[in-house]
Amino acid sequence: MVAMESLPAPAHRHPLHVAPDDIDFMGHVNNAVYLNWVQDAVVAYWRKVAPSEAVAHHLWVALKHEITYRRPAFLEDDIIATVVARRVEGARAFFSTMIKRGEEVLAEVESTWCALDTATQRPRRIAKDLAERFLHRD
Repeated sequence: MVAMESLPAPAHRHPLHVAPDDIDFMGHVNNAVYLNWVQDAVVAYWRKVAPSEAVAHHLWVALKHEITYRRPAFLEDDIIATVVARRVEGARAFFSTMIKRGEEVLAEVESTWCALDTATQRPRRIAKDLAERFLHRD
């Protein structure tokens, strides 16, 4: 199996909102919230690059997240998640997400996702044309 890769890959910028419920007992965004942010950003990226028919026939589930926390986020922060698709292999897609406040890196996330068929909820190979949209989109 040959993995499709592109360097440099296009990026999707996804604004994030810090809600009062995101703040933990230490006064900053709880680490678990970052997982929701990554999910929201990756799914938004998919919806942006994929045709509506493909969106209707694919579900995405996270298989793995590796998060490196750099700095805390706080209520009222303007935060952007920048998602880059690194490669696609079969039903799996590999993403890097950088979460920043201005130029400050708050967290770096490497994640692996699996595409599922909406009808069967079984892994579904990502067609070459869809992979190209992730990896070579202008």
